[in-house]
Amino acid sequence: MITVDRIAELRTVVRQWRAEGARVGFVPTMGSLHAGHISLLAAARFRADRVISSVFVNPMQFGPSEDFERYPRSPVEDSQLLADAGCDLLFLPAVDEIYPEGRESATRISVKPLAGILEGAHRPGHFDGVATVVAKLFGIVQPDVAVFGEKDYQQLAIIRRMTADLDIPVEIVGAPTVRSPDGLAMSSRNRYLSTAERALAPRIHTALKAAAARVDQGERDYAVIMEQGARELRDAGMQPDYFEVRDAATLLPPVPATRELVILVAARLGKARLIDNLRVALR
Repeated sequence: MITVDRIAELRTVVRQWRAEGARVGFVPTMGSLHAGHISLLAAARFRADRVISSVFVNPMQFGPSEDFERYPRSPVEDSQLLADAGCDLLFLPAVDEIYPEGRESATRISVKPLAGILEGAHRPGHFDGVATVVAKLFGIVQPDVAVFGEKDYQQLAIIRRMTADLDIPVEIVGAPTVRSPDGLAMSSRNRYLSTAERALAPRIHTALKAAAARVDQGERDYAVIMEQGARELRDAGMQPDYFEVRDAATLLPPVPATRELVILVAARLGKARLIDNLRVALR
């Protein structure tokens, strides 16, 4: 695996690959990698001849009171995981390589109205930071295909919309959420959980499955389903930011024409803020 920290170095390698006729896949990450990230790399490898992964903790997507400084970082372990998984190139830039004029003066991309609802309502500016850094990384790497996890469902929707709106020639692929055997969605922030909190965290997936089962059984009072789900999380000792039933295609509240729902949750447990989702088809 090649490791570079400069844009010019990456572009030199990619030019050589393209001259050889290679299709390039890309998996952007913030590091602290786990099996979920490796599944994204496998999905990219399936669709491309060469695969690039980036590890960059993007300061633009963290709010003033969020965990940028303490966000888990493990560059040595990340590099080994990626090499073992068959990554061809690791891009490991410093903040000033991505934002040479400083992040405050950088051009920002906002995908409205998707960026202001659900997660965006609780983390103002977060998705502007995500859209901006992904657009920059697409411009740097110029991949043919990029893979993102479906655990971050709203993020994936925003990246799809941004890519379409800006006519960026990148195929966006969503990869299924990878879970621990007890159902907890794999996340870098799971490292914040104490042993006792880790034992409680799978209740998020349990609540999602229960809500999906109620929909599957024909219940259509979504307000009741959402309140029941939030109550189950509170009863488990969590602080839910939201437990929402939305149209899977639009992320808006369901309408009679809706054919698939997505149930989305964000909940705080100790020092961790965990998100998850589950889709359910309407019959």
